[in-house]
Amino acid sequence: MSSGRIRVVGAGELGERDKEIWRELRAKTGAPQSPFMEPEFTLAVGRVRPQARIAVVRDGAEAAGFFPFERGPLGQGRAIGFGVSDCQGLVLRQGTDLGARELLRACSLSSYAFDNLEDGQDLFAPYAAEGHPTFVIDVGEGYAAYEAVLRAQSPKFLKTTLAKERRLGRQAGELRFVFDERDPAALRTLMGWKSAQYRRTGRRDRFSQQWISELVRVLAGTREPGCTGTLSVLYAADRPVAAHFGLRSQTVLSCWFPAYDPEFGKFSPGLILHLRMAEAAAAEGIGMLDLGRGAAEYKDALKTGELPVHEGAVIRPGAGAALHWLSVEPSRRAHSFVRNRPRLASLASKTLKGLGRLRRP
Repeated sequence: MSSGRIRVVGAGELGERDKEIWRELRAKTGAPQSPFMEPEFTLAVGRVRPQARIAVVRDGAEAAGFFPFERGPLGQGRAIGFGVSDCQGLVLRQGTDLGARELLRACSLSSYAFDNLEDGQDLFAPYAAEGHPTFVIDVGEGYAAYEAVLRAQSPKFLKTTLAKERRLGRQAGELRFVFDERDPAALRTLMGWKSAQYRRTGRRDRFSQQWISELVRVLAGTREPGCTGTLSVLYAADRPVAAHFGLRSQTVLSCWFPAYDPEFGKFSPGLILHLRMAEAAAAEGIGMLDLGRGAAEYKDALKTGELPVHEGAVIRPGAGAALHWLSVEPSRRAHSFVRNRPRLASLASKTLKGLGRLRRP
């Protein structure tokens, strides 16, 4: 498909020069270098989602922008990797004249939905329905400086977690942390833990969706400076007790799928793992760990700050727009209603966990 200066291609059709331009444009934005915004993430999604597309905006012979998306029935569009992508938007050369609805028309989209739109995405910002905080850990000054922040803001948390780390080592065996584990068996273990956690808490198991499982495996083998799949594992006597799979650029580690062995739950191995990840990331020159949006006690304990992300949709008039509203808006508004009422959110969480227990054999 093409419309004047905008040409839509499959993810696998993107040329090497276009990938270089994409990276150059992204580097010039000044935004945190999220690996989700690099071409490698879109290319990985394209390998497991045939509906993945990229709109290439051209200014003369050279590309001036890249818009990755997925196209559904009646032209319903959504952000690439929607549901698992923690940072979304358009990569566009500054000063390029482009309208959101012009872009959607060229892509034959009736709507474009996003749930983690990066802050500063001016083209789509007017269509955001609500904003959310994404929680971050700043290790730009080194791990020692981060620990100093934790001692000031959460002294009991840090003291307790470090004590549990020592106790885990004494009772379960010598601890060993691997920041970038390459063993496929460790990744399978993590995915098994995470699936069990989803079921235990009454939530939909993401890894029961084949495309998500395949995407994680593809990204585990992706090793580019802007997007490297990173599996981190905490071992006790060479037995994995906690693990995390995420993506990293040269300056950002996007935390994605953390889990631990419930047998060791009393030692808080997930918290220990995150502290060691922060330490290793700082040693690698990574300045920020992005814990993602969504409230959680462990994020409150670990975070040093927050960044905004946005949820909403651009909609063009027509039947597809009506379908988008009917299929998305009631659910989004219901979730927003619950999130904004802490007591109701707590009750909903307890109900989900109860349902999870009932479902277990």
